[in-house]
Amino acid sequence: MSASTPIRTLTPLAIRAQKGKTPLVCLTAYTTPIARLADATCDIVLVGDSVGMVLHGLPSTLGVTMDMMIMHGKAVMRGMDRALCVVDMPFGSYEESPAQAFRNASRLLAETGAAAVKLEGGVHMKETIAFLVARGVPVMGHIGLTPQAVNVLGGYRVQGRNEDAQRVMDDAHAVEEAGAFSIVLEKLPRNLGAAITTRLGIPTIGIGAGPECDGQILVIDDMLGLFAEFKPKFVKRYASLADNAATALATYAQEVRERSFPGQEHCFGDNA
Repeated sequence: MSASTPIRTLTPLAIRAQKGKTPLVCLTAYTTPIARLADATCDIVLVGDSVGMVLHGLPSTLGVTMDMMIMHGKAVMRGMDRALCVVDMPFGSYEESPAQAFRNASRLLAETGAAAVKLEGGVHMKETIAFLVARGVPVMGHIGLTPQAVNVLGGYRVQGRNEDAQRVMDDAHAVEEAGAFSIVLEKLPRNLGAAITTRLGIPTIGIGAGPECDGQILVIDDMLGLFAEFKPKFVKRYASLADNAATALATYAQEVRERSFPGQEHCFGDNA
């Protein structure tokens, strides 16, 4: 392979083939610079509807629109060469009917250039997932805690405890049977995440569902310590960039007020 040969982008089929192999590395991204960083290390980069809370200051994901997802999807794709790019379908863009879901999913893929969409729901979304897959739209599923249903679930609580475990297991099987190439498991007891991973033939991607999943995903702003307003219990912060940025901003402000920019004397030439 010559140095000029482009790197092949990972596909949904390639991701599915990773079942039971090396764990999949997944992160969210919403901008071109962050996408470039994530693309270098990740297998999957998700343009998550979490962008509404992380970048737009919304109280939940419910206010995110198709136009927002398309805008951020385009930005992320400009920074991608290798990883699989998946775009979240926002609340209200797919629940009404399979036909509505296809119209919006096809628009997301066509306008962003991403390879797949993600939507929330299990048994009740089986028909919709199958409808999309049959028409050429690769789908990543999402069960357990589904943030778009937070008002019904009563908050961001762990799902699948005790007798509720069977409901979540049924959701997992429904998503696989419908043809999804992978499935996100969010905020589940560790033993349930492990059981679903063992029983499914598609990769499971955990977020607060235990290390036995076939991969893990985090909101990149959480793991880098950029989004400081809230930290989920399952998030490990690998950096504290918000603190570093605050220190840098304070130093900058002080130097502006003191007119003491190091090196500035060399920027404008000699006006004498």
